[in-house]
Amino acid sequence: MTGEPSKDLRGRVKGAGEETIGKLAQEVLGSPLVTGAVQRAMDVRERATQAQEAAFGALNVPSAADIERLTRRVRNVSQRLEAIEDAVDRLDDRLAGLGGRADQERLDAIAAQLDRIEQALGDARKAD
Repeated sequence: MTGEPSKDLRGRVKGAGEETIGKLAQEVLGSPLVTGAVQRAMDVRERATQAQEAAFGALNVPSAADIERLTRRVRNVSQRLEAIEDAVDRLDDRLAGLGGRADQERLDAIAAQLDRIEQALGDARKAD
């Protein structure tokens, strides 16, 4: 029975410690001094990043952002090229299917009809 009171006391001390740490953290984070320091640190970081990009630009060295943009563009072009290759493959398959005799006869008939239309247009021009 001597072990139970010490566990209870340990639990209360632990709970009080956690509560105290939580309150302290809230006070620190809510402090204008701390929030101001964090804001100034973020501003300094932003200015350092801008200075780094300007220095890289002056040296004609691409920044990480430039490389990321280029990577996205290359990926986009690659995807478009794959789509074009797929379309060309489909077109090639369709054209390969047109090589039959019936298709050739159909093309010859279309060519003959175009010749007749061309002849009729030529005759109409001569009549004017």
